[in-house]
Amino acid sequence: MTVYYSIMTFIFGTVLGSFYNVCGYRLPREESLIKPPSHCPKCNHRLGVSELIPILSYLFQFGKCKNCKAKISLFYPIFETTTGLLFMLSYLIFGFSIDFFIAITFISMLLIIIISDYQTMIIPDSVLVVASIMLIIELFIKNGVNVYINIFDGIISFMIMFLLKKLGDFLFKKESMGGGDIKLMGVIGLVLNYKLAIITIFLASIIGLPISLLILFKNKTNIIPFGPFLSISAIILLLSRIDFNMIIEMLTI
Repeated sequence: MTVYYSIMTFIFGTVLGSFYNVCGYRLPREESLIKPPSHCPKCNHRLGVSELIPILSYLFQFGKCKNCKAKISLFYPIFETTTGLLFMLSYLIFGFSIDFFIAITFISMLLIIIISDYQTMIIPDSVLVVASIMLIIELFIKNGVNVYINIFDGIISFMIMFLLKKLGDFLFKKESMGGGDIKLMGVIGLVLNYKLAIITIFLASIIGLPISLLILFKNKTNIIPFGPFLSISAIILLLSRIDFNMIIEMLTI
């Protein structure tokens, strides 16, 4: 049954991955998620059912629009596959438990933010608010009234990121970080706790440095979104199963 449920969670993830890509593109632009329906950006051909099957549609159409034969970005099937794998991995780690639903809610929010922040430099408040409400409800189901500890961790993480922004603004004499990153860190702390939220910042910096240098070299811009790196780091910490709290305690002895 493990194989069966793994396959089903993978398929479920690929379907949602296709939807999250739409959310990440349209929400920061304040566009409707329903209208217009999915279409080819080149010829505006409305996609039929057979063209909306995650991963398979891309393969069957050889990566081209069915109508105008324009090339479809390889990013779409890669993103759908990644979402499916993350959902499947969440099932294999947590099983069908409340932790599984917390994990996929958290991962879903982070994936939408990766798309949104990378493309538009915006982390939509609507994504953060909806995800926060869902996560608090799920954490309440898991921890009961002790959910206040999670909320406290979220507030501490928010304040840490806010102070880092103020320090960065002072040192660089310009805005060093967007408000969306600060709010995102609050949600990360809510789920992971404030200690892991701090590690998330450091891990995101390590991951982001070489990528940022490459972007700077290619695009000649010093404006690079930090949200995607925070999101990737948070996903790694969520699913890595490494007891970072133990490491922190060892370092503080």
